[in-house]
Amino acid sequence: MNEDAIAKHGQAHELPVAQYVRMSTEHQRYSTENQSAAISDYAKRHGMRIVKTYEDAGKSGLNLKGRNGLQALLHDVRAPSPSFSAVLVYDVSRWGRFPDPDEAAVYEHACKSRGIRVIYCAEPFNNDGSLPSTVFIGIKRSMAAEYSRELSVKVFAGACNIVQHGYRQGGAPGFGLRRQLVDEAGAVKGLLSRGEKKSIHTDRVILVPGPSEELDVVSRIYRMFLDDGSPERVIASALNREGILSDAGKPWTRGTIHQILTNEKYVGNNVYNRTSFKLKIKHVRNPPDSWVRCNGAFSGIVPVEQFLRARAIIDARAIHLEDEHLLAALRATLEKHGALSGIVIDEEEGTPSSSVYRSRFGSLLRAYSLIGYQPRRDYAYLEINRALRKKHPVLISEMASSIAEWGGWTKIDAATDLLTVNDEFTTSLVIARCQQTAHGSNRWRIRFDTSLHPDITVVARMGPDNCVPQDYYVFPALDFAAEAVPASEDNGFSLDAYRLDSLDLLYQFAGRTPVPETP
Repeated sequence: MNEDAIAKHGQAHELPVAQYVRMSTEHQRYSTENQSAAISDYAKRHGMRIVKTYEDAGKSGLNLKGRNGLQALLHDVRAPSPSFSAVLVYDVSRWGRFPDPDEAAVYEHACKSRGIRVIYCAEPFNNDGSLPSTVFIGIKRSMAAEYSRELSVKVFAGACNIVQHGYRQGGAPGFGLRRQLVDEAGAVKGLLSRGEKKSIHTDRVILVPGPSEELDVVSRIYRMFLDDGSPERVIASALNREGILSDAGKPWTRGTIHQILTNEKYVGNNVYNRTSFKLKIKHVRNPPDSWVRCNGAFSGIVPVEQFLRARAIIDARAIHLEDEHLLAALRATLEKHGALSGIVIDEEEGTPSSSVYRSRFGSLLRAYSLIGYQPRRDYAYLEINRALRKKHPVLISEMASSIAEWGGWTKIDAATDLLTVNDEFTTSLVIARCQQTAHGSNRWRIRFDTSLHPDITVVARMGPDNCVPQDYYVFPALDFAAEAVPASEDNGFSLDAYRLDSLDLLYQFAGRTPVPETP
């Protein structure tokens, strides 16, 4: 038997395994290369062959969000026949430093329940389910969680110290402001572009005034608000009509104007910890006495007197109204105009905006019903359509992420949400609202956006509650040229041939797996 034959014979008897490596941003000594080297050595010593690698580089281990490598691993584990029998991980902390140690156990159990062991190569115990190993792993998970908590405290203390010394701690500068990089001695090194980060740990960032044309717009916003009495939405409309864009390169909104009128950075104050997201568990809005501040840290671009006047107006306007007061204002608007709509409410001075009613009562229609107003038409579908429009970019993002898990890649057209997959074909997403007939059966009207000319249209048929997709249909452009297709609960063979309970078919297509021919 020659050497090649001996090598092939040896490989045939090696146990196929996968490896998972992760490098967190704050713990660089565990580089993915070092982990892979240690895991490879472990595999050789134990008669294993690494057939697949899952990697999360520069990802925190606090939760599963953003860890595409671990998500792909858990996805592949659920496949009918995974190509590996075990997963090798450097140590317990590389699997994750979850604040709740039970979360790490859940993901490990997801593997074990499919017959796939999780082996920690650098730990001094075998993960074999015995009592000692179970106890040790529980302790190591708790230690990893405690490390995260201690690190969070240290990072927060360091950030507070930076802020109190007058330096900027993250975040976009805002319209009319720019981020300036300085070294540890305070010497100016230059301006940072949008999205650009400092490269030297000891460098610091301060805010400085931006271009004069932006400063003029900020001054104009305050004049319109204070002298003309224009509300935020009117100011935004005026700037948009003139083609002036916000600092994000997008049209102005009520919120972006409101931010300029209320953020203390415009008078030069450095304020931190308004909100917190410690251990990435829950966003919390902190009370003002918990804020960390340094007044006069930067050169303000708005006079303090103007800022305080604007703040006083906004604070007086923001007095919390009880439900009864909100409904009384809505009744008054109805009596004045004889009908209600979102536009009518928004244009009525002295009345809370339509978004306030949606937030407080769940929808405008429910607020209408509480004052006994019945629109001439059943406008329930408007609320549903509004919710589905918000869901569209979420589903597009999920499609792109799932295609990436299958080894494909995507580009999203920001203007049309058209998805280009592998630079080979385009895909559009259509959400079909579920409608109930008078007899209680469900119907869907699928409307295609033919102007986009996609190669494939994915239709998400929503469930009866119109909250989550019930199933998906894939329509090749060559076979379906109609602008609208009706769908019922039972569509017959011709339509069901394209039906999917998930988008696996499209994802496999992205991974260059052949798509079955249309019958």
